[in-house]
Amino acid sequence: MFSTWRVKDFDVGAAAAGDVALASAEVAGWVDVSIPGDLYLALHAAGRLPDPFGDRTEPECEWVKDREWWWCADFDAPSLAANQRLVLNFEGLDTFATVWLNGKALGSTDNMFRAWPFDIGEHVMPGSNKLMVSFTPTATVVVDKTMPVWSIISDPIEETKRNFIRKAQFGWGWDWGPRLPTIGIWKPVMLRVETMAAIDAVKFTTRDISSARDRATVSVDVAVDAFSSDAMLTAEIVLRDPSGEIVQQRTITLEHAKASVEFDIDDAQLWWTPELGVANLYAMHVALRAGEQIIDFRDMKVGIRTITIDTSSDADEPGANFFRFVLNGVPIFARGVCWVPASSFVGAVDEPHYRHLLQMAANANMNMIRVWGGGVYEHDAFYDVCDELGLLVWQDFMFACAPYPEHEPAFIDNVRAEVRHQIERLRHHPSMAVWCGNNEGQAVQGFMNRMFGTNDALAGALYYDGIMPDALAELDPTTPYWPGSPTGGPSDNSMLAGDVHHWTVWHGLPLVPIDEPVGSFDHSPEGVAYTRYAEDNARFISEYGIQASPGMQTLQRALPEDQRMLGSEGLLNRIKDKPKDKVDAMLIPVTGLPTTLEEYVNFTQITQAEGLKFGIEHFRRRKPHCSGSLIWQYNDCWPGISWSLVDYYGFCKAAYYYTSRAYAPVLASFKSLDDGGVELWITNDTLETLHGEATVELASFDGAVSWSESPTYLVQANSSQCIWRASASRIGSSASQFLMVASGSDAFKANRCFLAPIKDLERPRGTSPSIKIDVVSEHELLVGLTAPTYLYFVHLTVSHGWTYFSDNYFDMRAGEQRAIVVRNDDVAISPQDIQVVSG
Repeated sequence: MFSTWRVKDFDVGAAAAGDVALASAEVAGWVDVSIPGDLYLALHAAGRLPDPFGDRTEPECEWVKDREWWWCADFDAPSLAANQRLVLNFEGLDTFATVWLNGKALGSTDNMFRAWPFDIGEHVMPGSNKLMVSFTPTATVVVDKTMPVWSIISDPIEETKRNFIRKAQFGWGWDWGPRLPTIGIWKPVMLRVETMAAIDAVKFTTRDISSARDRATVSVDVAVDAFSSDAMLTAEIVLRDPSGEIVQQRTITLEHAKASVEFDIDDAQLWWTPELGVANLYAMHVALRAGEQIIDFRDMKVGIRTITIDTSSDADEPGANFFRFVLNGVPIFARGVCWVPASSFVGAVDEPHYRHLLQMAANANMNMIRVWGGGVYEHDAFYDVCDELGLLVWQDFMFACAPYPEHEPAFIDNVRAEVRHQIERLRHHPSMAVWCGNNEGQAVQGFMNRMFGTNDALAGALYYDGIMPDALAELDPTTPYWPGSPTGGPSDNSMLAGDVHHWTVWHGLPLVPIDEPVGSFDHSPEGVAYTRYAEDNARFISEYGIQASPGMQTLQRALPEDQRMLGSEGLLNRIKDKPKDKVDAMLIPVTGLPTTLEEYVNFTQITQAEGLKFGIEHFRRRKPHCSGSLIWQYNDCWPGISWSLVDYYGFCKAAYYYTSRAYAPVLASFKSLDDGGVELWITNDTLETLHGEATVELASFDGAVSWSESPTYLVQANSSQCIWRASASRIGSSASQFLMVASGSDAFKANRCFLAPIKDLERPRGTSPSIKIDVVSEHELLVGLTAPTYLYFVHLTVSHGWTYFSDNYFDMRAGEQRAIVVRNDDVAISPQDIQVVSG
């Protein structure tokens, strides 16, 4: 369709469209660029930039954002009939651009999150045509903009004025990512001939599901743009079940360019999250006809499911309300993570990258992904894979940690168009669980008001309380809307209702009843200890996390050898949060402070893993009063030191595996009581009643067992229940002992409870398991381990990212044997690639 795209930079305002149009592709300075793709990567490949993710190279890349950039490509125009038009559609332009055809301006754009179509039939010439897109530096567009900003927001918002720009805001730098603001064509460019009419939008809606969940009523709405036709327009709708059988076939007549139909589906195969069933997908084909001629069509995968949010009163906790998602009539516990863009270079993220990350989330027993509001509305492949895997999507609109202008008509109209575009684009995905207005706007404004005794209104409420819910009421009324994360309750971030961002642990944010005055931040080891998760009685925790270093495999890629040491400039550059040593307060009571880089990696990963385990178990035991845990954060946009579970290169931190076990649909966990006693709880997220026998032991690290009990349990479906208690006198607090629970029927994974901090445990050190490795294929190994004594934090490592381990970062008792599957579908692996160490 298009020739190779090329890009070249100019001084701002120095290039004329006519001169660029006439420039030969061989003229010096033009660089080949992929579409979709990324400018920084293209410049690096051409030798004009160092690796943008290299050692302290951000300053060497700063000039990119300040240049004027021109993209050029050639195409041959097709001949058109009288009833046809030629549409050029840009799915994503980042951000302030002018589109030129043969030296003539077609129009300008100002929003990265919208599609920009142009009818170019009257502007093309026979034969070859030259398409150009020029991009203006964002700073020159918003130089005259100003509005008050929040003093507690640490990103350079006053400098970047990102709240006036509809582009990915994390690109200006965040506390987990570099400052590399993108520019250019970041989504596909399409050229298509349309005849008489074209489909504008198709909406598939599940109207109702029978109480037996075996019959459903669905509707299909079709809207078209009839630009040159007096013929009768009809739409044929064919719906096939997951096996490919046609279950409905209807033809509807369009009147005033719209039509809708409602029909019943017998033996409906519902779309479920993994712990509840299969993520069944139906194939829908919509063909637009003018008379007998098919003139346009749409193919999409859809799912039959209903989704609501239950915010009713919680009778067992007076004054509180639930916040729980209800899928097909079943209240669920959301076990998930918060997603940031998978690369700073958002145009270069492809389907395999999405599939790797999302499959790993599903492997870790997750059922919800929250797309955070400072990034992007992800590429189509992201939502397609979520549909396939049964992963619910909490979708923020792209507003984060800032006040937004409410008195600029052009900005308001721009946002309104963006919101409508994204709703129409994404609403058919069964994975879409909730649309959320923004990230932390209401909460930060409320925090500022309480801190300074003011009563300022939220700048941005126009969008969250008006434009967004109004658009959803028209375009997607059956998907829930939530005005902000966090919000709800007597005030935002309340533990009595709505969702909560818990940042007492890590940031030292005051954890107080929400209607009391704000206290000071407490960054002491006691103030940020992960045991403070036990004080959180919130309904749904949609953000919480602990920072940890990636593994040595990633640090060796990201840092030159002379920077692989504590305190080096290169290592500190990988930490974007401030102060750089904030993690020390969390390490002191858990592992103590590291003295080497290797200890830093292990100590931070141990603290993150143990802390998230503690938090998840607490939140899940509170089911149904708490109904969600979304960890900040799942992934990384670059090889940095952050709160992620999976790093940029696809290496999983210890916390990923701890989370996988803590997110198992059936969880057995110990709860420490204030009086020194301990309870054992079983949390059951399945629809089956559980009954059986557990084995509880008080054991020593030397292998001795002080006592053992076998309590029976009966735990109802979709519930959490205490099944056993022991007094402080029976448990003690010895650093040489631990509690263990196991299931003889494999109803749940074994779990343990230490009775002292990790650093104080009187356990064997310096030993490793014996190893036997069998080669299953060139891509898969079976690793057998046997523990000579109690081993803590046993982990297998390889040098290849995106390697699957059936389990990792676990404890082993003396004599215990484990078989671990190690697989990498992309590269061959051999026994020599495997290293096994313990903490």
